[in-house]
Amino acid sequence: MPTHAALYRQLYTIRRFEETLLEAFPSGAFYGTTHTYIGQEANAVGVLAHLQPGDIVFSNHRCHGHFLAYGGEPHGLFAELMGKATGVCAGLGGSQHLHWKDFYSNGVLGSTAPIAVGTALAEKEKGSPAICVLFLGDGAMGEGVVYESLNLAALWGAPVLFVVENNHIAQTTPTELALAGSLAARFAAFGIPVNELDSNDVDVIYAAAASEFAALRHTAAPRALILNTTRFGPHSKGDDTRDPALVASWRATRDPLTLQAARLEPAARQALESAVDAEIARAYAQAEADPLPSLPALTQAGRQ
Repeated sequence: MPTHAALYRQLYTIRRFEETLLEAFPSGAFYGTTHTYIGQEANAVGVLAHLQPGDIVFSNHRCHGHFLAYGGEPHGLFAELMGKATGVCAGLGGSQHLHWKDFYSNGVLGSTAPIAVGTALAEKEKGSPAICVLFLGDGAMGEGVVYESLNLAALWGAPVLFVVENNHIAQTTPTELALAGSLAARFAAFGIPVNELDSNDVDVIYAAAASEFAALRHTAAPRALILNTTRFGPHSKGDDTRDPALVASWRATRDPLTLQAARLEPAARQALESAVDAEIARAYAQAEADPLPSLPALTQAGRQ
C-alpha cells in the first residue's frame, strides 16, 4: 500500500490543481468550460492506486482528478486547458476530452460505458490480463446506453470495474429527483456484484478497491463499486444551487485531505504541501508561457 504521505501528496496535488484552475478561470487563461473534482479526490486516488501496466481507464467530464491520479502531469493538463501545443492532446481536447497512454475521457454523459465494455472484451479476447476501469457519475445512471452496456458486460463477461461516484447531485438536480430505486439494485439486476461505500477516506476506499480489483482479475467478469461522495465545488464554475451551510458542513466533516492529513506529522505535511504548491505554480507558469498550436496543426486536426 502507498504510504500515507504518498496518498496525501496525490490528494493535495489534485486539490491545488483544481483550486488554481478555478481561481484563474475568470482571467481568461482557459478556453471552454471546466468541471472540478474538489471533494472527490479520494475516489480517484484510492481506486487508481491498484492499476497495473496495460489497464485502461475511462473517465468523464470531471476528469482532472482521474488524470492526475493516473499519473498525468499538472503542466500538460494546464496546457491542455489553455489550448497550448504542449497540452496532453496538443491543446485540441480541452478540459473534457483527454487521451494519454491508456487514459481516455469524454464529456458526453454515459458515452464511455459501451466503449469501456467493448475495450474490456477486446482485451479478454486477445488473452490480455488488462482490465478496464470506468468512472461514472450518478447523473450518467439516467442514460439508457449505460444499461445496454451493463447487460452486455454481464452477458459476455467483460472485465470492467464500474466505479460510480455518487455525489448526489447531477449538475443542479438532486439525485432523489432524478433516479428511482437504488443504484446498487441497478447492477444487481444484471447479476453484477456491487460494493457500496459512504466514505471520503482514501484508506477506506483503497481497501475496498483492492478487493474489487483482486476479484475482477480473478473472475474476468464485471464488478461495480459505488462511492457515495461529496462535491465541494460547483458543477462547473458558478452554478451551485446547494445551501452553502450544507457544503460547509461537509468540508468540516468529510474533507478527504483533512482525514488523511491527520495521519501525518505536521512538519512533514507542511513540507509536502509547500513542495506541491511550488510544483503547481511552476506548471501553471510554464503552461502560460507555452506556444499555441500552429495553424497547420489545427488545420490537420480539423480534417481528422
